[in-house]
Parts: sequence; structure tokens; C-alpha cells
Amino acid sequence: MIRSRFSVLGSPFPGYFMKKSLDEKLSRIHADPRGAKDFILADAKDADMALGLGATGRSPEAHSLTPDPSPSGQGENRGRYRTLQEYREQIEQIVEQGLVDIMLMSAHTNEILTIQKRIFDKSHVTPAARANDTTDVHVMRGGRSPAQPALPFRTATLDHIQCGHLDCTANERPLGANLGLYSITFQNDNVIDREALERYKEFRIEAERKGFRHFLELFDPNRPESVEASKIPDYINDAIVRTLAGVTSKGRPLFLKMVYHGPKAMEELVAYDPHLVVGILGGSAGTTYDAFKLLGEAKKYGARVALYGRKINNAENQLAFVRFLRWIAEGDISPEEAVKAYHGVLQQLGVKPLRPLKDDMVLQTNVMSYGGNGTTISAPATKATKTAAAKVPDKEPDFAKMTTAEKVAYQKKRWDRILGG
Repeated sequence: MIRSRFSVLGSPFPGYFMKKSLDEKLSRIHADPRGAKDFILADAKDADMALGLGATGRSPEAHSLTPDPSPSGQGENRGRYRTLQEYREQIEQIVEQGLVDIMLMSAHTNEILTIQKRIFDKSHVTPAARANDTTDVHVMRGGRSPAQPALPFRTATLDHIQCGHLDCTANERPLGANLGLYSITFQNDNVIDREALERYKEFRIEAERKGFRHFLELFDPNRPESVEASKIPDYINDAIVRTLAGVTSKGRPLFLKMVYHGPKAMEELVAYDPHLVVGILGGSAGTTYDAFKLLGEAKKYGARVALYGRKINNAENQLAFVRFLRWIAEGDISPEEAVKAYHGVLQQLGVKPLRPLKDDMVLQTNVMSYGGNGTTISAPATKATKTAAAKVPDKEPDFAKMTTAEKVAYQKKRWDRILGG
């Protein structure tokens, strides 16, 4: 079991705390920036800070779902969004599964699950909360905020994240999350960007005084005219370096969360400072191959963290999806193999996929290579989608020595136990 690798720490609070995999991985990365193989995986379940009712699923970008009609007019709403309770139950299941290192939530969800229900005490997963919500993430049906220049804004206070109310005592601060996401969207505008940097400085000062850690999210400019498209990777890399140049160790983010701009931009940033831990954001939902290939490629060129929100939330089976993300992150399976195996798991579970396998193997992004041209490509089909006949051992096998078909068979065999069946 994964949990057995992490020893228990004493705690003055109810239950007990386990060592967090995030801290252990970061420690190893900084001890050996070039050689450490650790990869940090996060589930971003903070979408209620941005998307309103659509945050919980099933299709938060479209907002086009309608009730399923019935003769009585009381038919089941097949297209309804999940309730907030269902959304939080999914969070609990993923934390219990134990394959992510971080669970990012809104301050309110953090209060319910971290402070009140204490689901992280006996888990190596680190709770985190969105510490600010700039106006470009105010994505409301009929709203225009995402198309306007992003302005700094914070709903949550650090005290509310740490203990659930204002003016936490020193003993209360460890009750809640001690990690937050701070987001900046540079606009290439001196007035707007200066204000964003001032607010970030205020946040860092408060966080240092209260012992609160953070990771920094850098969105691309949300106005097309802000920066020439071909210059955005260079602009963002320079903005990161300039923003953090004057920040000493106590105030620096644990890692970055940013758009993956391709191999060249990633390698450039990682080479500049090996202690600048770079993470990618998952972006909008796409094909399964989009999600899996993004992780595999970003890791190949130096990323150490991946934070997936909508790609996990919109998956046919979130626990299965996360399991394959972890295997890709550990280098146990290729993205191509993972898509095929994932479809095999869905078939075994009786879950209808959103797309046929052929369509789900289509890659819809052009940032996976040095010279992307914007065209859509698809991975070649192989016979590996068929279940292997060989018996797979119950213990963790040596994936490097297995064929693709054997990996598919192994993953199918384990799903009843992995998913609690």
C-alpha cells in the first residue's frame, strides 16, 4: 500500500498526521535537481472559485446542458451538473485513493474537508486552497470578465484557509491547509501588471508572517493583443524570472504552475535555475490522449509537477484516469499505451466512453514538439488494445520488461480492487 511508505507524526489535533509526499519529493528534487526522478501530481478541484455551477461537471466549459424530457415533465436531468456534495465526495475518493500528492480546493471546500472532516490527517496527500481569484477566472454564464484585462482579487483570507475564521491563534493554524495557489495573469501593461505585482508582494509578506506556503500560477495574457502569439513563451519565461528575482527563499513559491509552451520553452526555464520547480496546468478538457501526452511530454523536457483540473473532472471515471496519470508520471507506461488501457478499464467497468478509442487517440494540440503547426494528429493503432492472455502476477511487475498487451492485461485485472469493487 502507498500509505505504508510514510511514517506517522504525532499531532495535538484529532487523529494523526502522516508525512506528506509533496514535502518528501521536493526535498529529494532540491537535493539532486538533475538526478531525482520524483514527479508531483495534483488534482485541481478549485473550479467553484471560477466556473459557478458548471465547476462540478459534467461539461464546465459548454454550459449548454438541458434537462432530459419525459412525458411527465419530471424526467431525470441527464445533463445536470453534479451537486457540490457529489463534487466533494469525488475529492474524498481521490484523496483516499492516494495517488495524487496535492488536492487543491476552494477555501470553503477546504473548511469542510480539511478542518471539519479531517480527511487529510491520515493521508500523505497535502491539502491546498486557492488563495486568490483574479477576475479572468470569473467565468460566469453570460459574463465578460475572462475577455477583459485580469485584475487582482482575493476572496479568501489566509486565516480562513488555515483555521476557518479570522485571527487564528498559533495553535489553530495547522488545522486547515498550509498551502495555497496564488495566480497572476500578466497583461504587458505597466499599470495593470504593477498592481498585480504589488498585490503579490502583499500576499507574500502576509504568508511569511503566518507560516503559509504557496505555489505560483502564471496564466498567459488573456487579451490576444497583449503579446504577439509567437512571443508568449519567451514573455512568460522572462516574466517569471523577473518576478522572482527579488524574492528571497522565505517568500519564494514551492513550484510554478503554468501553460506548457512546448519543449524549447520548458528546457530554457528549467536550465536557468534547476531549483525553480516547474509545473504545468492541464488546461481545458480534451481527448484522453491530450491529457496523457501532455504529462508525458512536459515531464520529458523538465517539468516536475502537473496540476490537472478539468481533464480529471470530466473523465469518464476519475479514479481510473488518475491511476493512469500516476503511471505515466512514474514512467511505467507510455501515454499511447495508457489511452488504450484506460479504454479497456472503462469497458471492464461497463462505463461508456465519451469518444470511441480511435477518436480518443487524436492529439489536438501543437505544443508537443519543437515545430508544432497546429494540425491535429492521431497515434497509430496497434493490436495492443486486445487483452493479453498471459496471467499477470498480483504484485507490482517490472513494467520495463512487459509488452504493451501485458500492461493492458495487468491494469484490467487490478481495477476491481483499485476502485474498491
